[in-house]
Amino acid sequence: MSGSKLRQRRKNLKDPKGPQYKEEEETPPEFDFDLGIYFKWPALPVLLALGVAYYLNPKIFHDAIQSYTGLSDVEMSRVLAGPEVPVDFSADLMKRDAIVRAFQHAWSAYERDAMGDDEYHPLTGEGTNLTAAGGIGYTVVDSIDTMLLMGLDQEYLRAREWVATKMSFERNATFNTFETTIRVLGGLLSAYHLSGNDSLYLEKATELADRIVPVFKTPSGLPLTNVNLALREGAVDPGWPDFVSSAEVATLQLELRYLSVLTGNSIYWEKGETVMRNLKSVLMPHGLASIFLNWQTGEFVLSAVRLGSRADSYYEYLLKQYLQTNSTEVFYRDMYTNAMDAVHKHLIKKECELKYERDQHGKTTWRLTPKQDHLVCFFGGSLLLGATTAGALVHPVSIPPKPEELSEAGQRDWKTGINLIKTCMDTHNTATGLAPEIVHFRIASDGMGHDSMFPDDWYIKGAHIRPGELPPYDSRYMLRPETIESLFLAFRLTGNEKYRNWAWQIFQAIEQHCRVESGGYATIINVDEVPSRKEDKMETFMLVRLFLPTASSPDASVLPLDKYVLNTEAHPLPIFDIPEDLML
Repeated sequence: MSGSKLRQRRKNLKDPKGPQYKEEEETPPEFDFDLGIYFKWPALPVLLALGVAYYLNPKIFHDAIQSYTGLSDVEMSRVLAGPEVPVDFSADLMKRDAIVRAFQHAWSAYERDAMGDDEYHPLTGEGTNLTAAGGIGYTVVDSIDTMLLMGLDQEYLRAREWVATKMSFERNATFNTFETTIRVLGGLLSAYHLSGNDSLYLEKATELADRIVPVFKTPSGLPLTNVNLALREGAVDPGWPDFVSSAEVATLQLELRYLSVLTGNSIYWEKGETVMRNLKSVLMPHGLASIFLNWQTGEFVLSAVRLGSRADSYYEYLLKQYLQTNSTEVFYRDMYTNAMDAVHKHLIKKECELKYERDQHGKTTWRLTPKQDHLVCFFGGSLLLGATTAGALVHPVSIPPKPEELSEAGQRDWKTGINLIKTCMDTHNTATGLAPEIVHFRIASDGMGHDSMFPDDWYIKGAHIRPGELPPYDSRYMLRPETIESLFLAFRLTGNEKYRNWAWQIFQAIEQHCRVESGGYATIINVDEVPSRKEDKMETFMLVRLFLPTASSPDASVLPLDKYVLNTEAHPLPIFDIPEDLML
């Protein structure tokens, strides 16, 4: 996963130590920018030519210098721009309006064909619900805050009317606790805040939370995977009846804490806090969370350790819980910084998933595997945000931060975040320009030589198939937004235009390959196949997690990072000071 290696894909970079010079050099070299790049005065005509070329296209030179020296973006910004160059966060109206039209294209098809249903299928123009007992409006509630931020007043009023008159949680069926919290509860709370405290949304949020709270009635206090909303009962995952995942139990807290602040009822906060204190007490020796815990004992079980599925948002919410309460809870800052130390020690390598094995004597060992989920791509932006908050020595830091404003760990996290974003953008180097669900990194034992048909350092496992065969799950793009969310944060924290441009490139690829002309957007089943084959599903998170950060990234006045945290579904929640009656 190392960005310093992956950024060399299809390039032959020079030795970062620079060229070796003869000891008998009579005249010492002249250094430009103090980067070890030298030239001699007799080369003046060459310099003039280079000066003209730099004037015409400075980006080529900046990229070359950065690749040559290995400097991070923050260091390059100080060398090339200096500390006083203003950052341009003004909106690109053409791009913003195009993104708004794309949202309308998706929403209008859903509203026309499936209003109120949980999910939409754009190829058949049909909606479905998550249970036979009916839906709870996943797509509607996931979309409301995006409408508010985009100024889509008519669409918003119709969505609000549905919530007021047709939304019902009286469904005698099981819903996933985590998904219901981040999408529906989070969406209602965000709508409450962004609508100017419309009481409708708080009433609905409180009702839903009261139906969810019983999932915490376990011996350990860890919530069960599912909840029957009508019966107000928790239920186990039929596939893993003894276990709950780390991400699911540790990604409820932002929503529950904010609801306690709004209602004055501490029960929601206490339930979430109990989970976190339990997790801290049972962390394994390597300091990382494996993907499963036993919900009865509250202890981690031997299972994979990774930054992707079933673990990703555990790390995300460690930082965001600290930020949500105005960076006052040292408990969460310490959990986050300790986790980042462990991540760098054990996972920041080309191999990025830690699996356990038992040797012939029954001893447990851990092995790195060369695999990365697209879900991991949230982590680059999260590291940048952590570096400039939990890892900062001054507050607020500059944009981009100066090296001296960050602690040693903050500088480490910043560099890793920048490199990981580059890695994730590298996985968009496919026929469609879209990244696959899972990539594998090449290691010596896989037998893929440099002269093979595969990229130098990553590949989609099993994607090269015979005609008529169905591509593997790994090769699909299911409208995931993780890379775009990282680009949103990277642009806000660096002011570097390239991150906005990269987000625009991804948006254009989605328009070209995922757009359904009759309305909506669809998953594609092989990112390396053109024309692309579509799957009849539009994920609800596209309407908030993909559109909202993309549309708001050009304008720093929209969702300022010192005022908001985004929950893991990208629903904006305000930063607040802890009320005295909720200090536990």
